[in-house]
Amino acid sequence: MTYQPVIPFSGFAGWRFLSRTMETQKAAFAASSENQRLDRYFRETIGSIDTAQELVDDRRLLSVALGAFGLDADIDNKYFIRKVLEEGSLDRTALANKLSDKSYLALTKAFGFGDFAIPRTKHSTFADEILNQFESREFEVAVGGVDNDMRMAMSLQRDLPALAARDMSEPAKWYTIIGSPALSRVFQTALNLPPSVGALDVEQQRDIYMTKAQRVYGTSDPAELAAPEKLVALTRDYLLRAQLSNMASVSPQNVALSLLRNTGAQGLSLRL
Repeated sequence: MTYQPVIPFSGFAGWRFLSRTMETQKAAFAASSENQRLDRYFRETIGSIDTAQELVDDRRLLSVALGAFGLDADIDNKYFIRKVLEEGSLDRTALANKLSDKSYLALTKAFGFGDFAIPRTKHSTFADEILNQFESREFEVAVGGVDNDMRMAMSLQRDLPALAARDMSEPAKWYTIIGSPALSRVFQTALNLPPSVGALDVEQQRDIYMTKAQRVYGTSDPAELAAPEKLVALTRDYLLRAQLSNMASVSPQNVALSLLRNTGAQGLSLRL
């Protein structure tokens, strides 16, 4: 039976509980019989895989490969995934370099079918590398089954610091945020922007995000927003605003009571 994460509260209070128990819960999730069977199969089999075709032909291996990069939904798009893997990342015209979602680029770089004569599946540390990512991502999926806002908050903790560390200009980082379904959702909610902003020209979106971030957090630089204190503030604002949105159909009395329980004792506030 698959382990179900325990999240007793919604909003930022639930996030604090999940953060405190994260490692214990992740270990329990990874130890489930279903995950252990998949772990063993991947370790025993991945080293024999020489081509992208062989990988996509093995559904269990492919489920781990895609899951490690948050691409689970593409499990049946075998031709597309094979093309991404075979074309690699070195050629600027390769499919992965053309896609706005850079998860595909990370996938093809990790496996190396299109970049090297000998794929990275042959490396002794490869199974550990992919399985560690897979288990973390799958735990996020399991958390999302309980509370999807928590899953988005977990994605933020992983993706924003990684983006901040990349050698890119500030505007380029904002384009990456806008192009990421998870990051754009978190920032849009935390900054109290309407969903309609997503229909604007990408340069207009960038300017709106940067202006609002500067006003709310005192910086428009994603690298500074990934710093510990700013990241906590961004996570808090996202979760509180998401909680308010989720409570839109609930009576005002229950909304107020829930928010008091979740935030009052912690001195939290929402900023406009």
